[in-house]
Amino acid sequence: VNHVSVGGLGDSFYEYLLKAWLMSDKTDEEGKKMYYDALQAIETNLMRKSSGGLTYIAEWKVGLLEHKMGHLTCFAGGMIALGADGAPSDKTGHQMEQAAEIARTCHESYARTALKLGPEAFRFDGGVEAIATRQNEKYFILRPEVIETYMYMWRFTHDPKYREWGWEAVQALEQHCKVEGGYSGVRDVYAPTPNHDDVQQSFYLAETLKYLYLLFSDDDHLPFEHWVFNTEAHPLPVIRKDKTDRPNDVE
Repeated sequence: VNHVSVGGLGDSFYEYLLKAWLMSDKTDEEGKKMYYDALQAIETNLMRKSSGGLTYIAEWKVGLLEHKMGHLTCFAGGMIALGADGAPSDKTGHQMEQAAEIARTCHESYARTALKLGPEAFRFDGGVEAIATRQNEKYFILRPEVIETYMYMWRFTHDPKYREWGWEAVQALEQHCKVEGGYSGVRDVYAPTPNHDDVQQSFYLAETLKYLYLLFSDDDHLPFEHWVFNTEAHPLPVIRKDKTDRPNDVE
């Protein structure tokens, strides 16, 4: 294996191991076992803590650990929180701590930029932490993963900081990404004046704004016991054995 990542090209696989189990009303034991086995392997082989105390998920490339975390990987905080309740009882608290630490790291990747928007990838080497050091990693294309993790963490903890962090992102999006025709990505989040790429990605509507809406909604709006969000944030109903215990519609 030359490249192992929880980000691009691998993220949905891990996510769907967990969500297959949840969507089956927790009857898919194979999916459950594969997810928790994979999570243990991620913790052992990829999860690291920086000298500054930030937990991150690195990538494995050609036998070496690359101390880089992609914006795409920031979904993992929400995934770990979502799965923590089903973990063995002695692991639930530990996994929630991991989820919170990843959420904090991803928030730091936003907070350490001029625009308060996160780069495509950020590094933990060469004396930097949670900062993009390569020009081709400094762009922001309206991605949802950090907001997604805030939403899950809010639902499970009701810690107000997750809504505060989400509101910081809203303000940055409005200030730096809003243009006449919609919202645009920016080419360098460390430059004080945004240089727009003039592209509004489809996932901005499907995911980023939806997760922001849910972050500031009541918990009974698309509750997790009835709905599972696929990797593009489409809500799918949990398949109940008892058909009477199913939501009739999306309210």
